[in-house]
Amino acid sequence: MKLGRILRASIDQAVPRLVAVLPERNQVLDLATMEYHRLLRGGATAEAAQRLAAALFPSSMSAAIGAGSRFLEAAQACLDAAFVEEAVFAIDAVKWLSPLDPSMMRDCLAFEQHLRNAFLVGQKRPIPEVYYEMPVYYKGNRFSVIGHEQEVPWPDYTQYMDYELELGFVIGRDGYDLSPDVARSHLFGVTIYNDFSARDIQRKEGAGGLGPAKGKDFATGLGPWITTADEVDVHNLSMIARVNGEEWSRGSSADLMWRVEEIIAYVSKAEGVHAGELIGSGTVGFGCALELGRQLRPGDVVELEVSGIGTLRNRIGAPGAKGWTPSRRPSSTTQQEAERK
Repeated sequence: MKLGRILRASIDQAVPRLVAVLPERNQVLDLATMEYHRLLRGGATAEAAQRLAAALFPSSMSAAIGAGSRFLEAAQACLDAAFVEEAVFAIDAVKWLSPLDPSMMRDCLAFEQHLRNAFLVGQKRPIPEVYYEMPVYYKGNRFSVIGHEQEVPWPDYTQYMDYELELGFVIGRDGYDLSPDVARSHLFGVTIYNDFSARDIQRKEGAGGLGPAKGKDFATGLGPWITTADEVDVHNLSMIARVNGEEWSRGSSADLMWRVEEIIAYVSKAEGVHAGELIGSGTVGFGCALELGRQLRPGDVVELEVSGIGTLRNRIGAPGAKGWTPSRRPSSTTQQEAERK
């Protein structure tokens, strides 16, 4: 099953709606609207049907996933019923949102070729041993996710924008201190993850030793939808990136150095994982412009295509107007030396 979120107009405002996606029919099915009519056919009152449909299919994908198997069962019931016209839309006619409003975001570095390019080629030093000892990750900004066809903001503090071709693993249920064989059942589905990066500021703030911040947190592309785990082999997905129609990157999830269940199990240690969380795979080898000696320009259209999922497309926006930036503070050592003179 493929599940996403769109923005639909209502009486007073546009509202997020969960949809089932039918690429073979070029259609999406508004699940709340479909469930409302399905309940009416079963004898429910309009008030009860509206209340139950909203409970099963809220605006939040994370909240819906939190309902467990009942969510997918209800979605399948809608797909099996006779469609009503007001619940069906053409894929190209809707405004897409990020398919997930994640309750937490983490991003790993689980492709060795990318690490090799970044460290051995880019930084002229060996890959740190820690990457072979555990699936290292950082925490991202869950409030800056964008969806299919949404524009990527260009922060005023960067001159070097980049894409990163990744997978996003969606957690389906809570778990704590999981083993890999158990962790596999906690995977709800997979989406495409574009970890947009401001490379110049990322490199600069990396010297602080605390991981990415302004270099990453301005935007993460997700979408176009989530494919449930039963429909794909997450360890055998082809991955392609194109910029303005030209192929820049190609790889496969078969090259992951840590299996998905191992990543989930590691994340769950001592802190747990929860329904609606998102874990990025990290960038596939040669899956970003930095590894290719290139960079993005304003107006570039970036497409990430993954087999079994679809194509996530985003246009790079114009650089933002220059705003406030912090001024350098003198160190106490510098100040003391000046006073001695």
